[in-house]
Amino acid sequence: MNLEMQKFKADFFKALAHPLRIRILELLSEGDKSVNEIQTLVGSEGSAVSQQLTVLRSKNIVTGTKDGNRVIYSLRDQMIIDLLQVARQIFNNHLVDTITMLDKFTESETSDETD
Repeated sequence: MNLEMQKFKADFFKALAHPLRIRILELLSEGDKSVNEIQTLVGSEGSAVSQQLTVLRSKNIVTGTKDGNRVIYSLRDQMIIDLLQVARQIFNNHLVDTITMLDKFTESETSDETD
């Protein structure tokens, strides 16, 4: 059971491991969108967006619903929104640590120059 869960998590994170897929998920966290809307908002080619939506769909991260001749995409699980927010917080924490380290380095260099 534990190995199955680890494999699921690894596959899940692999599916998220592309900047365009993350951008698509961020857009879908704001509400359902058609392929054309997603393409317009990300400013990317249709084939690239479709390719990434196919990956997200195959991993059951998004769902597509036919609406006439359009497909409307939505998040399969709203907890993806929380996951994206946590990732942003982790990024911000790393950024703060990096800025703090840079400030200390700059202070150290400045004090070395004045000595």
